[in-house]
Amino acid sequence: MSQKATIGSARLKRPSWRDPRLVVGILLVLVSVAGVILLLRSADQTTEVFAAGGSIAVGQKLTVENLIVVNVKLGAVETHYFTVEGGVPENLVAIQRIAKNELIPRESLGRLDSLNRKPVSIDVADALPDQAVPGARVDVWVALPDDRNGFSEPELLLPSAEIAAITQGTSSLGAQRTVQVMILVPDEKMPALLGAQANKANIAVVWNPGAAQ
Repeated sequence: MSQKATIGSARLKRPSWRDPRLVVGILLVLVSVAGVILLLRSADQTTEVFAAGGSIAVGQKLTVENLIVVNVKLGAVETHYFTVEGGVPENLVAIQRIAKNELIPRESLGRLDSLNRKPVSIDVADALPDQAVPGARVDVWVALPDDRNGFSEPELLLPSAEIAAITQGTSSLGAQRTVQVMILVPDEKMPALLGAQANKANIAVVWNPGAAQ
């Protein structure tokens, strides 16, 4: 057998399991497959978090009765929400309105004594538009009584105030239908509004579609 034939036979010889190149190739394939599996699992991973079972008003405490559990993919923003693993937050209330089915953001909760807005009920005789719902913004105008048995020119007391709740009611005589609008009032505006109510001022609630939410 010639030298060329010997060299050709050596080149065509199957690699052995002990060949380091074959071992490295198999390891690279296994690592690649494992990486794909981990990537798919991480993409499908969800977290159990709390969401509002119904609308949660400002000042309302969170309980298991007004919360539901949902599975969502949060990724890097998971720390901004309350997870089921962490449990129901205690001694905290909503400091901003949380809509039904909305996840519970941590910045939406705080201590009761940290609230700088308090709900005040205002009786409204005129019908409100359908858009005036809890969470919507309204302007509150006040016309104080004058010395001629009339009222002074209305002044804007609460611009872009948030509606906390709306309930149907009646007047003291039981005849005229009224609507009780619960408005969130900043502490610094509270004396003026309560004083207007005590002095039997005319108070109008006007839906403000352009107000910032």
